[in-house]
Amino acid sequence: MTSSTDTSQGGPVKQGAQGSAGTGAPWERAVGQAVGQTGQGEQARVPQQAGAVRGEHTHSEPVLPRPRPVVQRSSVRGQIVDALRAALVAGDLRPGEVYSAPVLGERFGVSATPVREAMQQLAIEGAVEVVPNRGFRVVERGARELAELAEVRSLIEVPVMLRLARAVPAERWAELRPLAEATVRAASSGCRAAYAESDRVFHRAVLSLSGNEQLVQIAEDLHRRAQWPLVGGGPGGRGRADLVADAHEHTALLDALIARDLDVVRVLVGEHFAGRA
Repeated sequence: MTSSTDTSQGGPVKQGAQGSAGTGAPWERAVGQAVGQTGQGEQARVPQQAGAVRGEHTHSEPVLPRPRPVVQRSSVRGQIVDALRAALVAGDLRPGEVYSAPVLGERFGVSATPVREAMQQLAIEGAVEVVPNRGFRVVERGARELAELAEVRSLIEVPVMLRLARAVPAERWAELRPLAEATVRAASSGCRAAYAESDRVFHRAVLSLSGNEQLVQIAEDLHRRAQWPLVGGGPGGRGRADLVADAHEHTALLDALIARDLDVVRVLVGEHFAGRA
């Protein structure tokens, strides 16, 4: 992304290249198209009766008040959160740089409000930090922090997977094979954002078998934090070959879980997280 200067919020802010809904990075186009489907960006109006539009009414029907716009802000905000997450994983939003809500909103074709709300959600997740009167700075992560996140994830997920390996029947594990195969396809495409999402979905599905929703939510938060880019590159600087190897560990893990081979499960899960440190 090339840099430009934005002073709309009281100071120079590094920005990515401007783009319309039909141009720019895939994460920009996806949101632009989704938001455009509402016809009003953040708002979609309820159709009015023909008579109400002309100010007419009949004795058989009461006069209805003019309907207010139905706000779709939560939907738009969610689309922008997903797009920004993808941009972070792909490295399109660079660590250390500051991005303002008005400029990003212009690129998405929406006002600054849902973008600001989306950025605030990412701040809660630890991906960005608020810069008063300027916008949001992408957090710079180092290798040590990534290793610490991998260690915490291992401490949580490894014991759970070993417990599930003893209790969950083979047919339940077999149902997860399409998700594991999806991670292989995503890794083979070389798209970090697509792989990150498929990887998250697979791990969530495995942990969901525990029936502990609090565990699932905590593990997913750690997973997202581990996916944000390192200083100077994508997540861990991992290339396509690394992603493909990582994805194939999912299918090997399922084979071991179906066979209830606890020794292999323990080794595979340990190596899976060690490779992210």
